[in-house]
Amino acid sequence: MNGHAERFLKKCLLLLSIVLVAACKKEPREEIANLVYQDKPFIQEFHEAFPVGDGTVENEVRSIAPDQESNIWIASAAGIFKKNKESREWTNMISSGDNGPAYAVACDQNGTMWLGTWNGLFSYRAGELKKANGPQGPISAICAAKEGLYALGPNGFWLNQGKGFQKINDIISRSVRDVISDENKGLWIATDVGLYHWTKNGLNHYYQTDALISGYAKGLALDGNNKLWVGGLGGVTIRGLDKKEKELKPENGIPSIYVTTVRYAPDSSMWVGTQAGIVRYKPDGSHSLRFSRRWLMDDQVNKIAFDKEGTAWIATPKGVSAIRKRAMTLAQKSDFFYDILMKRHIRAPWIAGQAHLRIPGDTTSWQPEDDDNDGEYTGNYLAMESFRYAVTKSPEAKANAAKAFSFLKLLQEVTDTDGFFARTIVPAHWENVHDGNRTFTEREKADELVKEPRFKPVEVRWHKSKDGKWLWKGDTSSDEMCGHMFGYYFYYTLVADTNEKKVIAAHVARIVDHLIKNNLNLVDVDGTHTRWSVWSPDKLNRDPEWLPDRNQNSMEVLAFIKLAYHVTGDKKYENEYLRLIKEENYLQNMSEVTNQNPAWFIYFDIVLQAYLYPIMLKCEKDPERLKFYKDHLNTWFEKRKADHNPLINFIYCYSSGQKTELNNSIDFLVDTPLDLIDWPIDHSKREDIKIVRTPVLEDQQVNALQPASVRMTVRWDKNPWTLAGGNPQVEREPVFWLLPYWMGRYMNMIK
Repeated sequence: MNGHAERFLKKCLLLLSIVLVAACKKEPREEIANLVYQDKPFIQEFHEAFPVGDGTVENEVRSIAPDQESNIWIASAAGIFKKNKESREWTNMISSGDNGPAYAVACDQNGTMWLGTWNGLFSYRAGELKKANGPQGPISAICAAKEGLYALGPNGFWLNQGKGFQKINDIISRSVRDVISDENKGLWIATDVGLYHWTKNGLNHYYQTDALISGYAKGLALDGNNKLWVGGLGGVTIRGLDKKEKELKPENGIPSIYVTTVRYAPDSSMWVGTQAGIVRYKPDGSHSLRFSRRWLMDDQVNKIAFDKEGTAWIATPKGVSAIRKRAMTLAQKSDFFYDILMKRHIRAPWIAGQAHLRIPGDTTSWQPEDDDNDGEYTGNYLAMESFRYAVTKSPEAKANAAKAFSFLKLLQEVTDTDGFFARTIVPAHWENVHDGNRTFTEREKADELVKEPRFKPVEVRWHKSKDGKWLWKGDTSSDEMCGHMFGYYFYYTLVADTNEKKVIAAHVARIVDHLIKNNLNLVDVDGTHTRWSVWSPDKLNRDPEWLPDRNQNSMEVLAFIKLAYHVTGDKKYENEYLRLIKEENYLQNMSEVTNQNPAWFIYFDIVLQAYLYPIMLKCEKDPERLKFYKDHLNTWFEKRKADHNPLINFIYCYSSGQKTELNNSIDFLVDTPLDLIDWPIDHSKREDIKIVRTPVLEDQQVNALQPASVRMTVRWDKNPWTLAGGNPQVEREPVFWLLPYWMGRYMNMIK
């Protein structure tokens, strides 16, 4: 190689190395940038319900429109009603002589309200109601266009251009369902026999399948590109000036083939009302669904209108819904949820739990209630306050964490035992509690034993404390133990001072000592283990009935004992831990957690496993076992990514030291509704998704994970893929949202 060639080659290699170095430097910066979410305002939607009356007739709302002052007018089966902007009350606007069923309301450019009823057309302006001459009732559709006011119904078609109503003699179907201006002095008219385009120069009728999905047309709207959306049986047809260009059907996100109305929103999205809710299409093609009582008074949407503020007003057969918008940051949403938590979800002595609603869906009727998992979910709350304190150093967060820990500690003390702890406690004067004491007959015991050989007939679940202040509930489950230990780890790690660490250590040691003393079972005051709190090798390894729990429970007890060693330093715990690993193969058992037999899989086990990983990854010092736990966590997490569960995602990030799945976590935090009522959600009525049955111990599931906004309000014991469920007499505590939020803040993944 000559000198020139050599120098040239060196220059090329130098340039190549510079490019490669630059590329290597750039990629991590981009990756890091993608793993930090800078909190910023987003649009938070929320629902307000406006029932019209006590009866079904008033609530059967057929049409809706705002006037120029954003007062809301409706046509219902009982007549015309108006709600002033700042009021919740509806006023009947038609005198008794003309009162009756109504069908259409519209506001013209001059601010006049036009009202279509059973016996004609009325106008309302400046407090004066007048009946229009000409149009013969019933009037079922009204269009306020630039050129004038159109009124249509089974008896004809009229136009008023400022000189009174003149009848149009063109023959169209009498089954008019919607009418809009074509923005060129003509009309688009939807009927049961197809679509009409009327102008003064002629009439075109479209009903063939090359023009519409079907001839049954119900709703009309023009989008920002002047494309006509025609909703009806089968979905939505999108038309250009003279031909069909596109169809939207269930496979494109329409939840029902019965489309009832279509309206173009101020934000350039198209709202498509159906018999199974509303789907909104953005110009970029993405869509979102609003259905169930969380968002609508009824899933059948009759009409949609928008006021000046962009609020969507929706007419349904059970009243009026308003879907409003407000700008929020995650920090503001955190404050909102925390306020609700403190108002309705903390009960004495400091239990974080759900609220019972005496009147379904009415949070003003709330009252505290006991729950089997009060201990576990107060453990979640304890972890949340611990992260909040670690981020903010808030004295309130520290004090509240201490109160939550004191309650969990009291659950053990109230039993007056050597280490057994209660599920929950209630004041001694409470009369209404879940699972009251009862007696089983021998026949009932036999029946239950055949169904479930591990059945334990607990007849006395509630016991009075020695001081007489509390009733405490026994038969404590393994769920509770996992939730407690999860909370204790983070309280010890993030909050506790030296003296508090000693108290935590003594408390954890007392519980684990109880387990070791009782062959690794949690033994109730009756001298036998509780139904679910069994970690003994004699059961897990040698009793076939406990095979379904072998893997999970082996993992659990290793974490409990490891935490005891971590907080106390007492070698007896390390010795017991190693005995289970070396003599009883508990690590081998644990290795099968990620290969759980589907017949024994329930989603909530995933969350219990998630509670344990921080303990195992942060407290283990042995390199070989630590590698085992890291590999186990990574295998486990690969199977859980599709859940888009922010708690699982952030627990993984905390435990592994990696940052990942941030977008999915933020999507959940942003999309979670402000409404925490456990409204029933039933995806089975939808046609845009499929019901799937997989061999797991769960209810039916959907084939596509749904956004938080249209899932059941969660505790993390709920499978996010569940098809249907919910109880409107429950308001969930918002710890399910606050805990992952503060974890994200702590790890600087949310700034």
